[in-house]
Amino acid sequence: MTSVDYLKRFDFHALYEQSLTVKPETVIQTLKQSTFSLSDLPTLISPAASQFIESLAQRSYQITRQRFGNMMQLFVPLYLSNECYNHCTYCNFSIHLDYPRKTLTDDEIIENGKLLKSKGFNHILLLTGEAPKTVDVNYIGHAIKLLSPLFSSIGVEIQPLKQSEYEYLIKQGCDSLTVYQETYEPDIYKQYHLTGKKRLFENRLYTPEEGAKAGFFKINLGALLGLYDWRFEALNLGYHLSYLHKHYWKVKYGISFPRITETISSFSTLYPVKDIDIVQIICAFRLLFNDLSITLSTREHPSFRNHVMPLGVTHLSAESNTSPGGYCGTNEQDQFQIHDSRSVHDISKQLHSIGLDPVVKDWDQAFIR
Repeated sequence: MTSVDYLKRFDFHALYEQSLTVKPETVIQTLKQSTFSLSDLPTLISPAASQFIESLAQRSYQITRQRFGNMMQLFVPLYLSNECYNHCTYCNFSIHLDYPRKTLTDDEIIENGKLLKSKGFNHILLLTGEAPKTVDVNYIGHAIKLLSPLFSSIGVEIQPLKQSEYEYLIKQGCDSLTVYQETYEPDIYKQYHLTGKKRLFENRLYTPEEGAKAGFFKINLGALLGLYDWRFEALNLGYHLSYLHKHYWKVKYGISFPRITETISSFSTLYPVKDIDIVQIICAFRLLFNDLSITLSTREHPSFRNHVMPLGVTHLSAESNTSPGGYCGTNEQDQFQIHDSRSVHDISKQLHSIGLDPVVKDWDQAFIR
């Protein structure tokens, strides 16, 4: 049984409705538990639980400090290309948008890498659109090899690949894979993904399992909040993560909850996500998955990030630029709008002010060689 088969066994719409009807008394009893299980997820993300957000936040803070100490891992994204063959209604890289596309050359990859290294970064995430004819696995593998001498950890967020292709990237020096399902609601998924291979819902859903079989050290999951109701997405993410934990227990897992931001196509969400919703979902997942890495995106505003950092977050992106080669002054189309543009120095200063320690290296490829 695959993860796709496993998720089909559950009626997530029914679980969602169950969550909406949870009573405050149930939340009170649940929060008295010393540990939590997957069956508690509908309660922890329920509207009733939002009334107890301070209690949730306190528990989440305590667990995070117990498991991770005061560490906050900093990383930086590097976009290699904005070429894409998919028509996704919410994305600035969508093929239906008419603007010149850019894919970095070897020299540009190295130039951007050296600049980011000079700022103190040791963990880097490489991103592309989905254009497998021009930005194929060989191009991505070559980029990883070029950057391996500079960075202790290299991750990818790219088009879905097969196990053998992921194994190739691992050999080039890649250690982590990030895959966002975008939305877990199949019919809604089709409404947002009109053409291209990304339209294949189950293919994308199975991708983290391909990565786990390939042997990635870490796999990050997520949904793009605002495409559908965040509680429905949280339920699917929780069950998906639970399956992967059980069947691929050697892998370290992480999760992120990015929200829709402004796009050049003026996309407007029908499912707005409030700040308190982000806090609730972070705390719920920390209570359920104590050792889970949780990332907070630069999509969020600085003031919100400052308040949420201690509550369950373990990883922060910093100085992000979502256009190809944007760190070295190119003016290419970005994927989405950044709201927290603070430097790594300013982020580190903020972390120190609340008793947290910014960490730029907690992993090295040598550990698995």
